[in-house]
Amino acid sequence: MKIAFHGAARTVTGSKHLVTLKNGMKILLDCGMFQGMGRDTEAMNAHLGFDAMGVDILVLSHAHIDHSGLIPKLVKEGFEGKIFATPATRDLGAILLEDSAVIQRDDTRFINKKRAKQGLPPYEPLYDLEDAAKALDYFVPVAYDTWTDIAEGVQLMFTDAGHIIGSAAVHLRITEDGKTEQITFSGDVGRYNDAILRSPAVFPQADYIILESTYGNKLHDEVHGIADTLYDWIEKTCIQKKGKLIIPAFSVGRTQEILYALNQLDLEKRLPKVPYYVDSPLSREATELLKEYPQYFNKRIKKVMETDEDPFDFPGLKFIKTVDESKYLNDLPQPCVIISASGMADAGRVKHHILNNISQQKNTILLVGYCEPHSLGGRLANGAKQVKIFGDMYDVVAEVGQMRSMSAHGDYEDLSQFLACQDPAQVKTLFLVHGEYDVQQDFAKRLMRKGFKEVQIPEMHYQTTLS
Repeated sequence: MKIAFHGAARTVTGSKHLVTLKNGMKILLDCGMFQGMGRDTEAMNAHLGFDAMGVDILVLSHAHIDHSGLIPKLVKEGFEGKIFATPATRDLGAILLEDSAVIQRDDTRFINKKRAKQGLPPYEPLYDLEDAAKALDYFVPVAYDTWTDIAEGVQLMFTDAGHIIGSAAVHLRITEDGKTEQITFSGDVGRYNDAILRSPAVFPQADYIILESTYGNKLHDEVHGIADTLYDWIEKTCIQKKGKLIIPAFSVGRTQEILYALNQLDLEKRLPKVPYYVDSPLSREATELLKEYPQYFNKRIKKVMETDEDPFDFPGLKFIKTVDESKYLNDLPQPCVIISASGMADAGRVKHHILNNISQQKNTILLVGYCEPHSLGGRLANGAKQVKIFGDMYDVVAEVGQMRSMSAHGDYEDLSQFLACQDPAQVKTLFLVHGEYDVQQDFAKRLMRKGFKEVQIPEMHYQTTLS
C-alpha cells in the first residue's frame, strides 16, 4: 500500500491524498482546489498530479472548496467512481460546487475583458456548471459512526470532525494479505468550544494518521468574546467613523457564526442600529441548509433555540441576491456592515467591495479567519500598503482588522485533544498536511514530545510505502 500527497503538502489548500493498494485500486482522499497561492494558483489547479481516470473511489472529508473544489475537474477528466461523503457534505457540496463554477465563470469574464483590451488570449475556467452538476451524480451518502464496505477489503467510517456541518474525519480499514490496518485522515479538525457545532468525536486506534496542522503552533483567543469584539468594530467603524465595515467570510461556517454573534447582540439589545448585509447567494443557501441539521448543534445553541426560533436572523439583516443589488451597496453613502465571500478575499463579490472601499480611511476590512499568505486577505493581514485587485494596484488606506478567535480550525491544543484517544506507540507514522511548513515543523516537535515516534511532513507529490 502506498500513499501520495498531491495537495495541502507544506501548504494549506488543495487537499488531495492518493492511496494505492497492492491490487492497484486507487482511493483519493479529498480533491480540493488550491486557493490564495498568488500567481501560481492557476497553474497548480490546472494539473491534478495524477490520472483522473485511474482513480477508483473518492472519499470526501467535507465540502469546503479547498477540499472539494476540483471534483468537477476530476469528473471532467474521466473519473467515474463513487464519491463517499456524509449526507450534509453531499448537500453542501451541491451548492458549493455550483457556486464555484459560477464564480469561475464570472471572474473569468471580468478578467478576459481586460485581457482582450491588452491583446492577450482568454483564460479558460477549470470547469463549468455542467461539470459541477454531473459530479453530484457520483455522490453516495454515508452516515457517521458506521463501518461501511466500499470495496473488497476496504471499510470506511466517518466520525464528526466538528469543523463545519457534515465535516468528518475519515477512517479506512484496509485488509491486504490477511493483515488489516487503519488509516485515519483528519480532514479539518474543528474546535472543542465552537460557537455552534458539536466537538470532534473520538475514533478507533489508527496505524497511520494524516493530520491537518493549520494552527499547529498557535493558540486561539477565547471564543466567548466574539460578540463583544464584533460590537467594538461596528461601533468604531460605523458609528464613530461613519464608514463601512467589510467582513470577508466563508459562506459555510464563518458567515453563520458571525450572524449568530450579531443575533446575540440583538437579543441583548446591544446591536448598533445600522444596516447589515450578507452579500452572497451561497451564504443564504448555506444558512438555510445549516438549520436542517440541528442534531449537529452544541448544547449552548440548542438552549438559545428554546426561546429564539432562528438564531441566525435579526432585525436589520438583509441577504443580497442579485449582482445589481450587490453593486448598489457600493453606492450607499451611509454606514453599514457587509459580510461577503470569500473568506480569503481572493474570489467572489467581496473583492469588489474591498476594491470600492479600500481607499477611504473611514472604512474597515475585518478578517475573521485563516488567510493563505499569498491571498488578498493574507496580504492585507500582513500589512501590505498596496494590493493588486483584478490587475490594478490600490493603496490600502482603510483600516485592516483581524479576529483570530473565529477560526473553525483547531489550534494545537484542539489538535492534541483530537489525538488524545490514540496510543502514540501504536501509530507507525503521523503525516502532517494542510499547514505552512514552519508551523508544521514546530508542531512535529510537539507531537514527538507526546510520544509519536515517526512524524513526517510530506512535500508536494511525495509518495511513500505504508507497511
